[in-house]
Order: sequence, then structure tokens, then C-alpha cells
Amino acid sequence: MDSQKPKPKYPVRRSQAWFGKDDRDGFMHRSWIKNQGYPHDEFDGRPVIGICNTWSELTPCNGHFRELAEFVKRGVYEAGGFPLEFPVMSLGETQLRPTAMLFRNLASMDVEESIRGNPIDGVVLLMGCDKTTPSLMMGAASCDLPTIGLSGGPMLNGKFRGQDIGSGTGVWMMSEMVRAGEMSMEEFTAAESCMHRSKGSCMTMGTASTMASMAEALGMSLPHNAAIPAPDTRRNRLAQLTGRRIVEMVNEDLRMSKILTRQAFENAIRTNAAIGGSTNAVIHLLAMAGRMGVPLTLDDFDRLGAEVPCLLNLQPSGKYLMEDFYYAGGLPAVLREIAPLLHRDALTVNGRTLGENTADAPCYNREVILTPDAPFMADAGIAVLRGNLAPDGAVIKPSAASAHLLKHRGRAVVFENIEDFHARIDDPDLDIDEYCVMVLKNCGPRGYPGMSEVGNMPLPPKVLQKGITDMVRISDGRMSGTAYGTVVLHTSPEAAAGGTLALVRNGDVIELDVPARRLHLEVSEDELTRRRIEWQPPAPPTRGWAKIYVDHVQQAHLGADLDFLVGGSGAEVPRESH
Repeated sequence: MDSQKPKPKYPVRRSQAWFGKDDRDGFMHRSWIKNQGYPHDEFDGRPVIGICNTWSELTPCNGHFRELAEFVKRGVYEAGGFPLEFPVMSLGETQLRPTAMLFRNLASMDVEESIRGNPIDGVVLLMGCDKTTPSLMMGAASCDLPTIGLSGGPMLNGKFRGQDIGSGTGVWMMSEMVRAGEMSMEEFTAAESCMHRSKGSCMTMGTASTMASMAEALGMSLPHNAAIPAPDTRRNRLAQLTGRRIVEMVNEDLRMSKILTRQAFENAIRTNAAIGGSTNAVIHLLAMAGRMGVPLTLDDFDRLGAEVPCLLNLQPSGKYLMEDFYYAGGLPAVLREIAPLLHRDALTVNGRTLGENTADAPCYNREVILTPDAPFMADAGIAVLRGNLAPDGAVIKPSAASAHLLKHRGRAVVFENIEDFHARIDDPDLDIDEYCVMVLKNCGPRGYPGMSEVGNMPLPPKVLQKGITDMVRISDGRMSGTAYGTVVLHTSPEAAAGGTLALVRNGDVIELDVPARRLHLEVSEDELTRRRIEWQPPAPPTRGWAKIYVDHVQQAHLGADLDFLVGGSGAEVPRESH
């Protein structure tokens, strides 16, 4: 009975180029899969759904994805599909050195080639820690099959001595307290187990929660994907519904290119402002748009999002955490509030428009989700700065900055790289005060390499001990979405590429004027020309992935993708393997 050829009941699908053949190759493709116990009728032409899993014990945010994948499989089977799970490189922000961002593009290649090279008709992306979301979506976009995203969800609120503490944000705050002598090391260590007390990703509006929100705002996930806590059984239900829906998407031929349109990216930019999202969203959305061939520029983030009010009272900009956000109504409630700013007719993966998904979304807590008439913070989007220090742009998140520093002029204190910074920042003889501008070089895409999250430099103890908690800081690196402060990031071109940042010296005067979108180094062009002649680029990597990356990575204002990965190759069936 098992050997009989199944009768075709479905349209000819991509997977049938593997499983639908009657020859030697078809025998091989089916037979080797059968060694896992699958019956013959699984190969009858039903949609084969690839579950792209970034589970890893080295990626704590994604450590529960084995369980989550099982719920996706339930849904796929219920809808008449054939689920096959496959692993791809997992990028854990908390463990991976020198930075997970170095490997975002590599992971996207893993995803792209895994999808294209295997008998897959549709894809579920299991996303969680910061870079897993953009890397999976970038790789899948380059194939353009029916695809749906499912995030792992945030952790439960951190609890320490009767107070809520947020992942990342609490670390930056308490570590500064230790350096200022306001908190003991014993207390600091005790907080470790209290901050992260369940499975899931950061429960602040860091990059993980931001990118989960971007997936939902782009229409690439089912509603409420962004905020359901990881331990909440509703996350598992969403996974099962996601499994059901991807089968329907294959039947409808609902591909990523029908969802990731220019309108969708504009919706995401405005949503990022409304939730006080991470500056890292800029880099990732630019890269994703590049894979889809959607025109998107750095200036779009300022033009579309700068005047959008922040409605979400959430750390690091506010008080609450992601668990509270979900209970208050989640992202649909925010999208309903900013509906007049959105393209409500943008299509989403459930087959409905963004407007239809959010038209009746309730809000249950106005302390967490506010209204445009009385927002948590006005004009809270990403500001794009330009000037001779950043000809191709730099970014700052005004909602995380100190208002009195948004217009500032000060003397530069320069750190040539992160090692130089760590070696000198705690020196009591360091010539610095709160009026200075801290400048960190060689932390961009080429310089680190990988553009690490070091832009929110800790302040020197001699300043902290005065009770000062913020200074202007400028770098070509990034900062964690959980961080805060008057921090200018993504300065482009970066120092390692010969940008003006490489030429800054101690004592130079720098002007920051966020309202005027200006970042200026008060040094004459003649002097800068002389310095440029003297400048020597850092030695590049000589082998392996780091060499490929540095040789081909684009600058931050283009999304830091590799130049040869921009665009896509589709998912035509490759030639036979035997």
C-alpha cells in the first residue's frame, strides 16, 4: 500500500520538482525523508512548509523555539500542509562576539540558500533575538515565496526588590550606579537572576521587541505578534494559527513582494516612532527594503517619522515593559491610534488590510498606551543629522535623549577605538567634563567589524560622581535599543572608511543641533584636507567571513547589507543534485 503512487489532488507546486518525480531522483528525495517515519501520502502534492528555526541554547531569547515549532507544525497539519523544520544560523546578541550584527548578512544568506535549495512551498520564520528577525526576513525576501513571521515573544517583567526592571535598560542604569558608588557589586550581582526570569527576548522596547513590532506593522505577522509574552499560552496559540495560515498563503500564492511594499515600509517607520522603537530599526528596514527592491532612504525616517508622537510609556523611554504593553492592548491598539498616519489599505499576511486588522482594537490601559492628543512624548521619531561630520547622515533618538543637550557645542574627547575607550574612561586624570563631547571611532560596519552596540559609551566616573547622567556622545557604531542618552549613532561614512569622524582630534569643537538636523566639526576644510593626507586606514581582516564582510559591506545609511546581496534571486528550482 505504501508503495502506490499518490493521486494528484493539488496544483503542481515547487516541492513537486523533488517529491513528484517517478524516476530515480524522485525515489531518492522521498525515500530519504521517509526514514523519519513519514507515510507515502505526505508527498502527494500538499504544500510543503519550511519552518525556519533559529533555536539555540547560545541564543537565550530563542531557547524555547523547539516548543514553539511544534505548535506551528500542529497548525500546518490541521490546514493540510506538510511541515519540515530546518535550522539556520542563530544570532544571540548577548553572547556572540564581536557583535551579532557582523553575522546578520551571513545568516540571511543561510536562510536564502536553505529556502531556495530545498523542497519548500512556503516558509514560517521563527524570529526572536535582535538580528534573527531582520536576517530571516532579508533572506526570505530574496526568495519571495509565501512567508509569515512568528516572533518568540518578550520575557516577563523583571522584578528586583519590589520594582520592575527592564532587560538592558536596567543593566545600563545599574552599572552606572556601581561606577558612581551608588550601588554595591553584591546588589548588582543579585539583580542578574531577577531581571531575566522567564524565556523570551528583552521585555523593554529594545531591538528585539522593536523588530517584532516592525514585522507586525509591515504586515508580515499575525496581529499581536509583537507583544504576547513568551511564556503566555497565547503565544503558542498564535504559533498554531500561524501554521494554519501559511498553508492558506501558499494556496493563495500570497508572496512577500505583495506585502513588503513601499506603503508597508512607510507604515513601519511611523510605527517605530509611535512606540519609541530602536534606532537599529533604521539599519534593518533599509536592508530589508533593499532586498525587496523597494526604494527607501535614510531621509525617509526623518520625513515620515520625526513628527510622529510616541504613544507608548515603555522603557527605555518610559516606565512600563512589554508584558504591560500586551495587557494594555498591544501593537494593534497603537496602530489604531495612529491610523490617520498609516496606509490602512496595506495588505497583511492574514489576507486582510492593516486597517481591517486594527479598526476595532481596544486599549485597556491609558497609562501605558496614550493618545495622539495627549502623547507620552511629542515628535519622537528618529532624527537624521547631516553636516561635515556626517555627510551621508547620522541618527539620534530624541525620545531617549536629554532635552537640554539636543543643542550643544563642546570640546571633543576622542577615543580611537573601543579598547582605547575602556583603557582611559575610568582614569581620574582624563581631561573631560560634562560639557565635552565624547567621540568614539572605528566602530562602524568595517571598523569593528560589524557595527557593534557600543555607541552609548558609559560616562567617566568623575562626571557621574557629580550627579551628571548624560553627555553628548558620537560614534559610527550602534547602540542597544534598550539604551538611552544623547547619543549620535551610525555616523556615515564611518571612520574606517575615511569619513570625517576619522579626522576628529582632542580639543576640536563639535556642534550638535538636533532641531536644525546639524552635526558639524568646527575645523577648516584646509585642516581637514591635511589630516586626511596623514590618515592611515586600519588593517582589514585577511581571511574568512570577516574579510568577505569588510570587502563588501555597505555603509550604515544604506543598511549595511553586502553590496552583492541587494535585490533577490527568486526561488526558481535549482538543477537536480544527481
